[in-house]
Amino acid sequence: MLAFQANLSNERTPISFRYDPKFDHKPEILMLPTRGYATNAATLPLEPFSFDRREPRAHDVLIEIMYCGVCHSDIHSARNEWGGTLYPLVPGHEIVGRVVRVGSEVTRFAAGDIAGVGCFVDSCRECDSCRAGEEQYCKRHLVMTYNSFENDRQTPTYGGYSSQIVVDENYVLEIPDNLPLEGVAPLLCAGITTYSPLRRFKVGPGQRVGVVGLGGLGHMAVKLAAAMGAHVTVLSTSISKEADARRLGAHDFVVTRDPKNLAPLAGQFDFIIDTVSAPHDLNAELGLLGRHGVMVLVGASPEPAAVGAFSLIMNGRVLAGSLIGGIRETQEMLNYCSEHGITSDVEVIPIQDIESAYDRTVKGDVRYRFVIDMKSLQ
Repeated sequence: MLAFQANLSNERTPISFRYDPKFDHKPEILMLPTRGYATNAATLPLEPFSFDRREPRAHDVLIEIMYCGVCHSDIHSARNEWGGTLYPLVPGHEIVGRVVRVGSEVTRFAAGDIAGVGCFVDSCRECDSCRAGEEQYCKRHLVMTYNSFENDRQTPTYGGYSSQIVVDENYVLEIPDNLPLEGVAPLLCAGITTYSPLRRFKVGPGQRVGVVGLGGLGHMAVKLAAAMGAHVTVLSTSISKEADARRLGAHDFVVTRDPKNLAPLAGQFDFIIDTVSAPHDLNAELGLLGRHGVMVLVGASPEPAAVGAFSLIMNGRVLAGSLIGGIRETQEMLNYCSEHGITSDVEVIPIQDIESAYDRTVKGDVRYRFVIDMKSLQ
């Protein structure tokens, strides 16, 4: 008898399966034992957790995870601040690693390649969003990298705070070989989250761009907008970040705690990207846009924001939102960052420091993204 285990439930105790080769009508369920870190409740810390990945199927890529970025959404999910968390939860969707094995029909990757996995690992592939290459807006079922279910609607997904991951090659990214991998990992979320709206609204030379907030998302927005030729102004509540803002490529820095500082900027911006996830006054920011100016929200405040009609009507302003990017655009972003030498500013940590990293992220005490060196999991 061949014995093996597969964790197909939300319980910590794995379900055991047995396969007797003499009964050839019973297919063997092959699974890969995997190490990770997980939490089992909103009030519990992350701790070592063992589970199983599927064996690579024909179109799958098996990736040994080398680095995984720490996104604020990991914290929201772990602590159930957005509701709907599936426990046990293995967070992590900024994944870079080495391909170990590929399925029989994989054409884009080979063992030894460096590859990346972002915020989702599958989608329906049939709706108009998927066909348009904007899988992040899949209308039927977007399979998130963690805290989600596979397309069977039953198998939970576990993220990158783990030793390995198996993903269909169509949802795996090619990683440029000229950039430090620890700095590339956050590009799979923070990078594409800011790149996508900048491209969508054609930000470029001669435009004045405001970046609200200088954190994990904001610092990427500054680097990308500056590389695109825009005149970048950082709008921040913290005067201590001015030197960093200019180092990252910002031309101007404005402390927004004092409303008097905003008065000279009224109607001056063509585009504003708001990266702040805490409640704040959107009307004050909208007043900084000129005619047909656009403000895009990429930060997700837990509370609804009040927006006055005249904040939009005057100057014909546009308020929009943006969610990461599709696979095609994410690959475009990685290639763009490769060409311009852009990576995230990171602090590399062992997985054992994850709770401290969460607390520091909430306090804004990181410049500007934590990245886990997954060798520490061994």
